[in-house]
Amino acid sequence: MDILQILTMIGGLALFLYGMNVLGDGLKKMAGGRLEKILEKLTTNRVMGLLLGFGVTAVIQSSSATTVMIVGFVNSGLMKLAQATGVIMGANIGTTVTAWILAMSDISGDLWVLKLLKPEYFTPILAAIGIVMVMMSKKQSRRDIGTILLGFSVLMFGMNTMSDSVSVLKDNPDFQNILTMFTNPILGLLAGAVLTAIVQSSSASVGILQALSVTGAISYANAIPVILGQNIGTCVTALLSSVGTNKNARRAALIHLYFNVIGAVALLVIYMLLGAIVPAETWLPLVDTRMNMFDIAVAHTAMKVLITVLLYPFARGLERLAMLTLPDKPDKKEKVQLLDERFLETPEFAVEQSKRVATEMMELSRQNLIEAISLLDNYDAKLAEKIVKDEKMVDHYEDIVGTYLVKLSARSLNDRDNRGVSMLLHAISDIERISDHAMNIMQTAQEISEKKIEFSADAKRELDIMSRAVLEISDIAYNAFSGENMELAASVEPLEQVVDLLKAQLKARHIDRLQKGECTMVTGFVFSDLITNYERIADQCSNIAVCMIQVSKDNFDTHKYLNTLKDSKDESFIQMYEEYKIKYQL
Repeated sequence: MDILQILTMIGGLALFLYGMNVLGDGLKKMAGGRLEKILEKLTTNRVMGLLLGFGVTAVIQSSSATTVMIVGFVNSGLMKLAQATGVIMGANIGTTVTAWILAMSDISGDLWVLKLLKPEYFTPILAAIGIVMVMMSKKQSRRDIGTILLGFSVLMFGMNTMSDSVSVLKDNPDFQNILTMFTNPILGLLAGAVLTAIVQSSSASVGILQALSVTGAISYANAIPVILGQNIGTCVTALLSSVGTNKNARRAALIHLYFNVIGAVALLVIYMLLGAIVPAETWLPLVDTRMNMFDIAVAHTAMKVLITVLLYPFARGLERLAMLTLPDKPDKKEKVQLLDERFLETPEFAVEQSKRVATEMMELSRQNLIEAISLLDNYDAKLAEKIVKDEKMVDHYEDIVGTYLVKLSARSLNDRDNRGVSMLLHAISDIERISDHAMNIMQTAQEISEKKIEFSADAKRELDIMSRAVLEISDIAYNAFSGENMELAASVEPLEQVVDLLKAQLKARHIDRLQKGECTMVTGFVFSDLITNYERIADQCSNIAVCMIQVSKDNFDTHKYLNTLKDSKDESFIQMYEEYKIKYQL
């Protein structure tokens, strides 16, 4: 094998690995986060988890990617450790699909139908279609399909290039001697583990083994230990991914490791025992049989299925082993990471998860507001302390969601994800300000209690009306935001206009009472602070709703939208405004 053939082989390997990476990325983008949502919701049953793990991995062509997803789910509290075990087992079988796709390169026959099934004939067509879709299509979904076709074409081209470059080794005695080393089961296991750990993909390392099979030098004695070693090597990605996660997420990575190591060692022991028990005249011809690409795909699948069948009954044992390895510390509660960075690889799911956390943040702000208003009539120091604590949590939410969204916005996002990130970045600051104003109301309630301030009957009635209006607008804004309901969002602005009207009316009535000597300056300041906070809360709710509406229309000029809305004679807006005005009239 000369230097040019070596360079060709390296180039083929590079194209093969790159094509696999592009194919995987394209499939994940095409799935658009839907696979993660399915995994998250439908894994309560271990059998269902196993089937889902198989299905998801078959689609995205990487058991490592699926396991990394699972580590992220467990780390963020979306999945329990018991649910993860079945998915991990299913992912191990799902990864064998790649080997069957690659085995198409080995199809032989003179019939034109069989020739069409060979990648060397149909991949150029797929590549041409793919490049046209990537360069010409405006829709993101079509560009994703084009990326998948290109990735598959590059993958198969790299595979053929590798196969062609190593085919000259067929009669090379040095190459035969190297492969003979792998007939030693221990060396073969280690070689498979190291190769897979380097390329971080068992599918890729099986593909390399399939490429070498064209030399006619790969036998069952060479391949079986290497394939078993690949099971161990593929655990490296999940273990690296679990660094810095909580204890349960690290346990999920350990379950993946234990499942593959125990399964590989168990099958290797069975293989070696058979070699010792079965007579040499029967055993040696079997293991010395030369393998083609299809044989390797069959062996790869058979071993994965056999490991799963052997260890499935001991799933709880694997969980206990992981928990013994990383035991719980007494009186120490593990924190979940609400937004896991592993989800950044699938932006649509990351946006969805960010929305979920932002919704929790808004619910906490709304609860702070309800509790703060309740303190005006009956001040409770413990409830006030809780509001302070929850306000700090809202600030924490804003920090983690904002940081996460900035990281997410740096990724390659489609138009829908980009709008989602923009909307959330606008909304979280308004959500946090609602909680700030709730804090202000709580502090005003404390002042009323400490100074024993008494409002007049008219002032109490007016504040009660405005309080109810503000609580309703916060409810509408929350329900619109959490349900992505644009119809509800459109009903926020008419009520905000009524709250503005109430503020102006309450301020005028307050000045009138001051002039008549019906209230003191201290009472007046407190009254003014309350209606100002109420009005600003309504403003924040309006900002959230208007942002939702504008982002859905791919327009961020909220001021122009509000001005147009106020100046127009929109019948729906006018009707809602009049209804709210009657409902909250003084």
